[in-house]
Amino acid sequence: MEQRATTPTPALPRQRGRGNDEPSPAGGGGLGGGGPTARSSALHTPRTITTARLSLLPPGPEHLPELIRLKADGRVFGLMLHGVRTPDRTREELEDDIEFWRVRGYGAWSVFERATGDFLGIAGLMERPDGRGVALRFALWPECRGRGYAREAAAAALEFGHRAGLRRIIAVAWVENLASRLVLQDIGMTECDAFDHRGRRMLVYESVR
Repeated sequence: MEQRATTPTPALPRQRGRGNDEPSPAGGGGLGGGGPTARSSALHTPRTITTARLSLLPPGPEHLPELIRLKADGRVFGLMLHGVRTPDRTREELEDDIEFWRVRGYGAWSVFERATGDFLGIAGLMERPDGRGVALRFALWPECRGRGYAREAAAAALEFGHRAGLRRIIAVAWVENLASRLVLQDIGMTECDAFDHRGRRMLVYESVR
């Protein structure tokens, strides 16, 4: 019997040099029993999310100018792991995010306000470099605070992750970052663990379905 050649399964990408032990955004999540079945489900899930006020779009080259502005702003990325990004670093991260989407079927989104088309920031799911799993994270312009946009984007990303086959998703927030902690609690995540990172106490939240 003739044997057909098989195409090797591509290696799962890891997002370089990024973690989620950051005071401003939140992060977290693990496959928790997902594996190939979860990845297969995710690869067939529509990737654009529309909420009452927001559009979440997988990042593309056309988003690079806005991402460079966001990640170079100390108010947004100054307290995050690795701090503000150079334009070259942001370009590399965008390439990683596009590849992550291609292989995993989920990832980060660029967040836009539907009414105006304004770019508000980023939200989504990422691979933590410390082995904790897939992380929910968000980083929006400070001008968005108090308007519920972070909660709306984070809730949409969390729901997408579960529907794509991720059983357990975690999030990590600095203990003093009350705004992010409230967002995580409001979208139904519960505190489950803690650890220290560079002198800061980090709290771990989880959502299990």
